[in-house]
Amino acid sequence: MIQVLTSAWALLLGMFLLMVGNGMQGTLLGVRGEIEGFSTFEMSIVMSAYFAGFLGGSRMAPRMIRRVGHVRVFAALASLISAVMILYPTFADPWLWAIGRVIIGFCFSAVYVTAESWLNDAADNSNRGQALSLYMIVQTLGIVASQALLLTADPSGFVLFVIPSVLVSIAVTPILLSISPTPAFDTTKPMSLRDLAKFSPLGVFGMLILGGVFSAQFGMSAVYGAQVGLSVAQISTFVATFFIGAVVLQYPIGWLSDRADRRRVIVMASIVGLLGSFMGMVLGGNFAFLLLSAFVVGGVSNPLYSLLIAHTNDYLEHEDMAAASGGLIFVNGLGAVFGPLVVGALMENIGPSGFYLFTGILFVILVAYSVYRMTQRPSVPVDEQGTYVAMSQTSTTPVAMEIAQEHVIDTYEEPGDDSRVA
Repeated sequence: MIQVLTSAWALLLGMFLLMVGNGMQGTLLGVRGEIEGFSTFEMSIVMSAYFAGFLGGSRMAPRMIRRVGHVRVFAALASLISAVMILYPTFADPWLWAIGRVIIGFCFSAVYVTAESWLNDAADNSNRGQALSLYMIVQTLGIVASQALLLTADPSGFVLFVIPSVLVSIAVTPILLSISPTPAFDTTKPMSLRDLAKFSPLGVFGMLILGGVFSAQFGMSAVYGAQVGLSVAQISTFVATFFIGAVVLQYPIGWLSDRADRRRVIVMASIVGLLGSFMGMVLGGNFAFLLLSAFVVGGVSNPLYSLLIAHTNDYLEHEDMAAASGGLIFVNGLGAVFGPLVVGALMENIGPSGFYLFTGILFVILVAYSVYRMTQRPSVPVDEQGTYVAMSQTSTTPVAMEIAQEHVIDTYEEPGDDSRVA
């Protein structure tokens, strides 16, 4: 762990600041949109636009990096992110905000791809898992910390938009000045979705469902909080609790998944998420229960993401794992694009409870399909299951996914380990 910190401290510090900026602007727009009088559906378009841009960026970033290099891509896109953040309060129009969110989603995705390729270069077989864990922890802590910064100024003013812009600009400095040399860059040709679905129908379908669940949390939770009349401090706490739950429950659920039939763990975690959604819908008027529901829903959705990746790996040969990464990311991104739009339509028609109704319905669908798949194919024996690797949906790109897959393969290659993927 110390070796990882020593070799990649600048990258981790830069990523922390980037995540603070990203998490802050997402929640701030939800609050400011309510102040500006934007409709729920207009805000859902704004929030969905980020995921559309992110999906496009994750697919185009490798080409950009190969063409002009890591440093130019990183510096140029970080500068563009900083500029767009400043423009939000200048042009208070939902359609212009949506365009800005597409740009920011695209840029953040490419910045993450660049940073993660540096992370992969700084790691080796002995510490790749530790490097990835630190990276994911830093990401989540950045988003949690960002919510506290919303309390430093009036969301109807200009200052809160300046802060994330400055943080993103500062984030570039330690990375560009301290990380050397620039790593070689290459990505694996992705497996077709048809082939991936043949290997793991539950993995592909589950990633689509979880894309919707996550984008509801990351994109619409602040809009929900503003609609039900929460204060800025309460909205910040509410949004942060989703990610606190993800950190707290990630490893206990991961520990269980390495010792039990993963499909059963997926079913149990989804049922817990359903109960959390029901609690939010029925008891959300009480702030304590609202926070508990956020903790539960956020706490199971991120581990479910990692579970579905591990479950998919259980049916893949080692050489196919990296190729499967791109397909899983793409399907998850599609679900994330449509998630806020559906949530927005529900909230527009039935009120704020549509937020939790949406996540509850998705958890029900995931439970039903998981149970169905259990009747279609035998389980992989527990002693033949691959390693669970904690992942986050917040900023996962094909590069981070490939790092995780390489770590899984490394665990099979350790001396004395003769286990094989089913």
